[in-house]
Amino acid sequence: MFSKILIANRGEIACRVAATARRLGIRTVAVYSDADANARHVAACDEAWRLGPPAARESYLRADLILEIAQRTGAKAIHPGYGFLSENEGFARAVEQAGLVFVGPPADAIAAMGSKSAAKALMERAGVPLVPGYHGDDQDPALLAREAARIGFPVLIKASAGGGGKGMRIVERADVFDAMLASCKREAKNAFGDDAVLIERYVTRPRHIEIQVFADTRGGCVYLFERDCSVQRRHQKVLEEAPAPGMTEERRRAMGEAAVAAARAVGYVGAGTVEFIADQSGRFWFMEMNTRLQVEHPVTEMITGFDLVEWQLRVAAGQPLPATQEALRIRGHAIEARVYAENPDKGFLPSIGTLRHLRTPPAAAFSHTVDGTAHDEPAAVRIDSGVREGDSITPHYDPMIAKLIVWGRDRDHALARMSQALAGFEVVGPSTNVGFLSRLVGCDAFARADLDTGLIEREKAALMPPPERPPLLLRAIAAAAVLAGELDEAGAEARALGRRDPWSLRNGWRSAGVLRRTLPFDSAGEPCPVEVEYAPRGWTVRDGDEAVCIADLRWSAVERRLHGLAGDRAFEASAVLDGE
Repeated sequence: MFSKILIANRGEIACRVAATARRLGIRTVAVYSDADANARHVAACDEAWRLGPPAARESYLRADLILEIAQRTGAKAIHPGYGFLSENEGFARAVEQAGLVFVGPPADAIAAMGSKSAAKALMERAGVPLVPGYHGDDQDPALLAREAARIGFPVLIKASAGGGGKGMRIVERADVFDAMLASCKREAKNAFGDDAVLIERYVTRPRHIEIQVFADTRGGCVYLFERDCSVQRRHQKVLEEAPAPGMTEERRRAMGEAAVAAARAVGYVGAGTVEFIADQSGRFWFMEMNTRLQVEHPVTEMITGFDLVEWQLRVAAGQPLPATQEALRIRGHAIEARVYAENPDKGFLPSIGTLRHLRTPPAAAFSHTVDGTAHDEPAAVRIDSGVREGDSITPHYDPMIAKLIVWGRDRDHALARMSQALAGFEVVGPSTNVGFLSRLVGCDAFARADLDTGLIEREKAALMPPPERPPLLLRAIAAAAVLAGELDEAGAEARALGRRDPWSLRNGWRSAGVLRRTLPFDSAGEPCPVEVEYAPRGWTVRDGDEAVCIADLRWSAVERRLHGLAGDRAFEASAVLDGE
């Protein structure tokens, strides 16, 4: 096993790799940009080296600097994580040429799968099922139009070098094909520097199901079952789960064997994911292969009990796969939700700013038993995150706050745990998608496992309701937090000055009459003020004819927790006061 590795990434995946390396006794080297000088992944590693300015092209994409740091620090291997240089054939080759180990597939395997068209031709020769389509080099628009007509509409135009949902168009009719083709080619050229496209029959109500494969240098290759990633928004995964709802053992075996055939066809080594598109009847076709560890790998870990990062490191060190196909078992059900700093009310635009308050539901770090077998019952909730309270979400990188992963005995159990865990997620600072995720997990279609890639768009009205005026109960509790903070300040000031008279307090005491004041709250830019009337044991908070009495308030400024009674209902809440 390696004595030291360099982690050529940032955020939650860098923290994730560092945690497994630490458990295995491997020292770690972090790299960071100026924006990440105090980041969590820097603290998670044994040493850290600066790369450069925040822009990725000047830091995390500087292959030359990363290699230089690896050699200077004595690292024996480089783990690329995902994104950045993880699927860069040139980087993988440069690592090998420098006498280091690339914790990933051989450069030739990355190259083979880098072009969607070339990969599909290779898969066809390997006998892997393909959607009817055109994957040729001739990009003459007239030829492409004829091929689309031959395949039959609707068709999907995809950038051959694409990924991440860019360079894709669904074309319903022949008369709009030319315009859609030109648009797709422009986007592909801008995004990838290559305007080559492929054309495939568009599968109606498709499901996106992927198979986790693992291969070693000794000829071993296994599949660790499937993940259903059908719940997407603009071709970006939102929820992932394993196993796939409705999957039969026969279909699982067929998809797994097809994925292994795909891996063997390119001489694959390490962790890879073979993505399939499936129709509602269960027929499936090869889509692409991701030559790296996937963002959603935790759901596979949760149902198998194996640490896939450990598998990566062991395989890269020349060891055999830790388990045979016959030894792999599915235990329970796991779901992952990606918590992002983004604003669903503004088209999911990234939201930047400081995480002034971050509280996550009780969770356990992922671990496995000494002999590598699955737990009897894994932790109910797992959180993989690369940020802490006080960190900033910047415009330079992916705005992920955390991956929230839950495990249950079955899908219904996992769904209930996910709903509960999302309710325990508290973020103050940037906008987040937590409310959207809660509605998504709670919608009937997802609960019924009526899944396809159009689910979010189809359920848009329920998932994206217009902003509502916050209920008076919520505003009353917010008012109580403001007033409790004022009492704290006044008490501290009076103690400092040695004053004990009632005029030094801010509890609303008056020698005659009742103090009333207005607190000018707003929500989503809309004013929603309340009137506060002071009372001996608390306050009465009003909005028109509606009123809520707050009493027996207990406030902890350190923990930002508020306890009390709202009418006859006990409450507990977190509150962050402006100006802290």
